[in-house]
Amino acid sequence: MAADLLAEYNRKRDFAKTAEPAGKIGKGEGDLFIVQKHDATRLHYDFRLEVDGVMKSWAVTKGPSLDPDDKRLAVRTEDHPMSYAEFEGTIPKGEYGGGTVMLWDKGRWAPVEGKSAKDIDKGHLHFVLDGERMKGEWLLVRMRKKPGEKRENWLLRKLDDRYAGASDELTGREVTSVKTGRSMAEIAADKAGKTSLEGKKGKAFDKAMAEAESAAAKAKKRTRKKSPRRTVKLPEFRKPQLATLVDAVPAGNNWLHEIKYDGYRALVAAAGGKAKIYTRSGLDWTAKFPDVAEAFAAFDLPGALIDGEIVALDAKGNPDFSTLQKRLKEGGDGFVLFAFDLLELDGESVADRPLIERKERLAALIGEEEGAVRFSDHIIGAGEKLYKTMCDAGQEGIIAKQADAPYRGRRTTGWVKVKCTRRQEFVIVGWSESSAKGRPFSSLLLGQNIEGELCYRGKVGTGFDRDMLEDMAARLGRIERKTPPVEVPKAEARGAHWVTPKLVAEVAFAELTADDRVRHASFIGLRSDKEAEEVTPEKAKPVPERKPASGVKITHPDRVIFPDAKATKGDLAAYYETVGAPMLEWLADRPVSLVRCPQGRAKKCFFQKHDSGSFGEHVHHVPIEEKTGDVEDYLYVSDVSGILACVQMGTIEFHGWGSRIDALEKPDRLVFDLDPDEGLDFGDVKKAALDIRKTLEEIGLVSFAMLSGGKGVHVVVPIRPEAEWGTVKDFTSRFARALAAQQPDRFTATMSKEKRKGKIFIDWLRNQRGSTSVMPYSARAREGAPVAAPLTWEELAEVKNARTFSISDGELLQKRSVQMTGWGWHSQVLASV
Repeated sequence: MAADLLAEYNRKRDFAKTAEPAGKIGKGEGDLFIVQKHDATRLHYDFRLEVDGVMKSWAVTKGPSLDPDDKRLAVRTEDHPMSYAEFEGTIPKGEYGGGTVMLWDKGRWAPVEGKSAKDIDKGHLHFVLDGERMKGEWLLVRMRKKPGEKRENWLLRKLDDRYAGASDELTGREVTSVKTGRSMAEIAADKAGKTSLEGKKGKAFDKAMAEAESAAAKAKKRTRKKSPRRTVKLPEFRKPQLATLVDAVPAGNNWLHEIKYDGYRALVAAAGGKAKIYTRSGLDWTAKFPDVAEAFAAFDLPGALIDGEIVALDAKGNPDFSTLQKRLKEGGDGFVLFAFDLLELDGESVADRPLIERKERLAALIGEEEGAVRFSDHIIGAGEKLYKTMCDAGQEGIIAKQADAPYRGRRTTGWVKVKCTRRQEFVIVGWSESSAKGRPFSSLLLGQNIEGELCYRGKVGTGFDRDMLEDMAARLGRIERKTPPVEVPKAEARGAHWVTPKLVAEVAFAELTADDRVRHASFIGLRSDKEAEEVTPEKAKPVPERKPASGVKITHPDRVIFPDAKATKGDLAAYYETVGAPMLEWLADRPVSLVRCPQGRAKKCFFQKHDSGSFGEHVHHVPIEEKTGDVEDYLYVSDVSGILACVQMGTIEFHGWGSRIDALEKPDRLVFDLDPDEGLDFGDVKKAALDIRKTLEEIGLVSFAMLSGGKGVHVVVPIRPEAEWGTVKDFTSRFARALAAQQPDRFTATMSKEKRKGKIFIDWLRNQRGSTSVMPYSARAREGAPVAAPLTWEELAEVKNARTFSISDGELLQKRSVQMTGWGWHSQVLASV
């Protein structure tokens, strides 16, 4: 049967010419899926599912989309042999499917409950993927054939679950092989002996890019080698920051919202091949969570102290406290730590850095894998929506944190928690007998510490299963005492047995009665990570008011600084406070040059990069040696207060270096500024940006687009800060010149106005030490108060010009940044240039 299924595959190929495997019957495990990126006549993604001993195949023209609203065309192709699941290489031109093939994703698949692979024949397959990149629920639906149509067209669609996202999130972010880590160009080069990008593009292009790709390939090869374990010292335990219970979800754009995980708080010290797990009180619990400790040891970190929550996931994949306690009792593994903060890195404290920056660095350290250690994602603003989602799913609630705040080892209102149900810790002070046969007790008597005195708070008699009852009875028997440790009303004390107040229970309840007793209480589990003396009542406080910009006062807020847009200094300050959190992801701790226009954009404006001492405490300076050998203090900011302090001094624009102050000589991004000659259509600029994106992708570099707020588009490439300025300048120069040589009627890499006639200038000069480029979300001192706006590649296709957004679009831009957070632009592990 399988041989018949492969007859079409074999008929189409000459195996004397192609390296593809012959169509022979092979054995699989029954549930394999792969995706191969295939640059043939047209770039597409081949999606393959193992069924009946072969790979059922579809060609997805634009690649898989994580947006549930996208329906991607998937053309059914011939069945492929199981051996094809490992194929990566080049199919010769002129042969069927000629072009480069990359193994882009690999994993397991299964039909959802009640469905089967036979549904393919019915034209409607509902299935779940667990790959390295594609995850969650998906649908394949066959379309009705039109008259005369031969091919079988299907639609591939992502269903709305926790893995849903943006349209080009996967294909835009993941550009290398899951098998070898190579780019498409590197795969092609293995066959041809030289780099070939989309065929022959000209000798000048091939020569320049071959040199660049050779350097990238060598760098990648070095990174793939197993490095020796680090011997750095483990960071010491610090007291964790605690959240204050509040009665509503805080609103505003400076709040970052996370899931409140139902587990044990943990701080992890990791360095090299070692890791130590601490409870919130500083106890060493490494032995209790061996799989989490092993996962951190495998990261081989340069000395990091990480804050998170350890949970156990139930059958539905949700954190469940009862499951956590059961696994702890049984011993072994099956635990997951969701990491949400970074306190120390490589021997230096980062606790004073803004939260958004700390999370950015944390994501870069641990990546986005689905193992025993996972990054705790977040959204900025829109907390009510997340809160409703968590409550509807039966989860505990959410944590809201001020995005630009430092880490403090105490309970603060910079972190607040909003619970879906009332849950608190109580000290067990006794138990009452049960009349039910075989039940060791009827209920537990509870207390809490109020102003230093243990006070009675009622009983809990539900929420126990058989194992819990037996375990609790054994624990209570070991700490029984004759006298009550707390004053209890006679009616409730009758028949009670008393215990030393050592055990801490977490209890859910409907409400507190007038005499402060829990009503409709349900036992959740024991909290062995908390001491009885710490247990006090939690009373929800009002949501803390956000003080504007940490007290930075904006004088003359009514002064008009954009006459044509009738926008004031106060409007500009409000815009920067709104987009402050996402802007800091790019701007924080980067030397900046400010465009100051004290009398407004229509008057005299000037650049300022050195610190004159007039900006106040929120704007900092770093000494930098200049070309002349002189050392000057350069400006930088670290939080929203710093941004607004600059606005107060008449700043409109922020232009930043390509590196940060902690690694001045090693840039972390490349910028190609596409500057069109007068008369060129903006559509030409967009097309140029898309073409450059594709070329960068071919050599394994992920990029994104940014409207400059002027005439053009910036193509920005985040890189790991490893290469020095000379290397980066050389690479970007040769890259731009190669493109100009390949298409001289379209591009120029020379600044000369004379040579720019009718062309787009690929400005690579911003990639030099001391050069700056406008920062994402910066306003521009131009007509209409435009701003530099980062975009997804799909969004770029929709905009009409480079000034689509202005300072009046602050809330829109802030909300859009939520979708873009977590793309991995900062944390993506890219090739060194």
